[in-house]
This record gives sequence, C-alpha cells and structure tokens, in this order.
Amino acid sequence: MKILMVSINSIHFERWTNQLQESGHEVHWFNVRDGGYSEKLSWVNQIVGWKFKFINNKARVFIKKRLPWLYNKLSVLIEKSTEKAFENALLEIQPDVVHSFVLYISCVPILPVMQKYPNIKWMYSSWGSDLFYFQNQAKYLNDIKQVLPRVNYMFADCKRDIDLAKAYGFDGQVLGVYPGGGGYPIDDYKAHISPLNQRKLILVKGYQGRSGRAITVLKALESLSVKLNTHPVIVFGADNEVEDFIMKRNLNSKLDLTVYPKSDFLPQMELIKLMGQALIYIGNSNSDGMPNTLLESIIMGAFPIQSNPGGATAEIIEHGKNGFLIEDCNNSSEIETLIDNALNNMELIQSACKYNQKTIMPSLDRATISKEVIAKYNSIIN
Repeated sequence: MKILMVSINSIHFERWTNQLQESGHEVHWFNVRDGGYSEKLSWVNQIVGWKFKFINNKARVFIKKRLPWLYNKLSVLIEKSTEKAFENALLEIQPDVVHSFVLYISCVPILPVMQKYPNIKWMYSSWGSDLFYFQNQAKYLNDIKQVLPRVNYMFADCKRDIDLAKAYGFDGQVLGVYPGGGGYPIDDYKAHISPLNQRKLILVKGYQGRSGRAITVLKALESLSVKLNTHPVIVFGADNEVEDFIMKRNLNSKLDLTVYPKSDFLPQMELIKLMGQALIYIGNSNSDGMPNTLLESIIMGAFPIQSNPGGATAEIIEHGKNGFLIEDCNNSSEIETLIDNALNNMELIQSACKYNQKTIMPSLDRATISKEVIAKYNSIIN
C-alpha cells in the first residue's frame, strides 16, 4: 500500500512513522511546511524543498524575522502554493491513502485537493489541543466542520477527541486511540527507573504560552517552599514567561531549583532519565490531549499530578488512586494542596506507582502498539 503522510516534522511524527518501517508499505511524506529533510526518517520518500521560489534563504529569514509585515506582502512572490505542491505530489504518487497529522496544520491546507479527489482515502490523527482548543474559535471551527465529513479514518490520542470529531461531522471509521508517538520502548527505559525510596525530585513541565499553566504550579511550589527544603525542583521546557516569573519572584532563593529552558532542547532520553528519578511529576495546561509527558511519567514511576482539560486525563488517571487530577488549572491553591497531600502520603505514591506499572505501562509498550497500528493500516486495503 502507498501511504502519503502530511505533517510538519516533530519527534512524535517521527516516532509514529517509524512504526511502519518494516510494515511492507511504501511511505511518502509531504512535509507540509517544508521544514527540511529528516535523517531519522531516511527510509521514507520525503517531499521537501518545494516551498520557496527563488529568494535566498538568509534573506528570507531576515525579512520574516525583522520585517514580518513586508514578508506577508511578499509571500505570494516568495512562497509556492501548498495546495498546488500537494496536488502535484498526490498525482505523482497515486497513494492508496493520505494520512494527515493535526487538522489545522495538515488537513485544512489540502482540503480543496482532497475534495477534488473524493475516491482517495483520507486518514486523520488528532493530537493534543487539535480539536479541543480550536473548536472555540469560529474560523477554525468552520474549518473543522468542513474537513471532518471528508475524512474516512481517524486516530486520536484520547477518546475525548473521537467524540468531538463525531459531533463536528466525522462519520468514518475510528482506527483507535494511541499515544501520539505510538508507544514507548519500555525495556530500554527500565534501567533508568530508580527505587521510590531514593526519590525526592519534583519535576515540572514548564510550558506557559498558549495553553500551558506552569506559572500556576510555580506559585503553588513557592507557597510550599518551607516544606520543600529536601525536595529539588526541576522545570523543563520552560517558556520565556516562566523564566521571567522565576527571576521576578526570586524563586532560586526559595527553592532548590533547576530550569531547562525550551530554547535549550532537552533530549527525550534525558527527560526520561529525569522522570525515572522524580517522586512527583506535574503537568498543567488549559488545553491538551493525552500528554506524552504524563504517559512517560507513568512508565518511569513518578506520581503524576496532571490537569484534566475536557476529561482527557481522566481516561488514564483515577483521582486519588494512580495520580491526582487538577480540575482548575488556574488555581494555585488547589495545586498546592495536591502536592502537599502527595508528599504526606508515601503509601499512596507507592500504590499508584505499583498500579501504573502493572496495569497501565504494558498498554503503552511500543512493540504492542506498533503491531496494532500496522494492523489498522492493513485493514484499510483489506
């Protein structure tokens, strides 16, 4: 079967696609924003270098960064049409199925082409905030309602988004709910799981930006600073606003704090090792799907405290049994109470870790998920 992937480049896309390397399918990738060649997907037929007409790359980057208003005016002269480039690829490859990852990035730009060729099967993967966040914006909601009736097959990283898709016009076949990257090589991770009685670390996802609410978590930790004198805190992926908040509140003097800025990319394996050393993991946002970092914390034995936008996290975390759910992502007092309760209940942390690693971790194994995912692709041609 010929599969034409449509996506930006990301670690999750690379991991998902690499599941198909030994599947026998012929895989092509239309890099929808032309982000360059990926060595990690060297076995895939990559469609790159299509976007820009003639302008020197350094000049283009300079104009886009320093004079964005001018770049917008010149974009028609600088950039080729995504729609036309994709149609050219479609006609050349003649795929059995097109697989788009994330609706507003990889479905909307090619919708006119997919409508023009209704007999070509279209598959869509919803990840993260894809449907949940953008349903609240009129323009994007209109796009959602136009795309979903044309889509034939769907993957998602949480059940919530399957229900949302059906509410907005999807009546195709649901292929399953799987982690965005397609599972984890658990056997490779086990060597980095420290015993719980040796753990003190509190690990915090540092996203703020559009949906993250890391500052709310930092406010809670600041209030608990006297009780945290034996607990180092690491914030990873910290946005600029988070770094500014830490400096403004002088948190380094109140907490044993280490910060990894988003600009200084932390390799995934290094994050996995930190998860394996963490007693508590905290992720907080007002919009998300099933966070990959939450799943990684479960595999590595950290006690998860996670926000629950639209009920997605509750699909895997039962509050008070195998973690805590944050119901109000903007309420630092609630988060403070949850952290304090966790630190004062080592029995709960131990039982949660035991449950997560016995019951949930096996379902996240990459080998198991890959077999299921390949079977789903195979079912399309069968």
